[in-house]
Amino acid sequence: MISHVFFGVRDFNIAFDFYMALMAELGLVLKFSDAEKPWAGWMSPDQPRPLFVIGQPFDGEPASAGNGQMIALLAPSREAVRRCHALAMAHGAVDEGEPGLRPHYHPNYYGAYFRDPDGNKLCVCCHHAQEDDK
Repeated sequence: MISHVFFGVRDFNIAFDFYMALMAELGLVLKFSDAEKPWAGWMSPDQPRPLFVIGQPFDGEPASAGNGQMIALLAPSREAVRRCHALAMAHGAVDEGEPGLRPHYHPNYYGAYFRDPDGNKLCVCCHHAQEDDK
């Protein structure tokens, strides 16, 4: 259904460091990076799409976060959600919801919410039932 998602960034180097840490924790690999454009994209190691791409907006205007827009990244475990949230905070994210169960979505929904250094809202979530309901 989705080919790629693109987030506009103001400072490519800060954004690149932020997303390199986050994507590595999720097991996603860098498909390309070109600091001269600047842009970079990540993918699952076993499939070329969908891509998660960051870069300066094509129109040359400053990047700005959209109100009501969010991307949710799938984590393999609740522990990975916790690690991603901690990594995001360590790399300049703003907390929008600590890791935890969100049973109003479904009984096993475990997620964390934050904004990247440019204000883009992300969620990292896991849908698996697990014993550790922290």
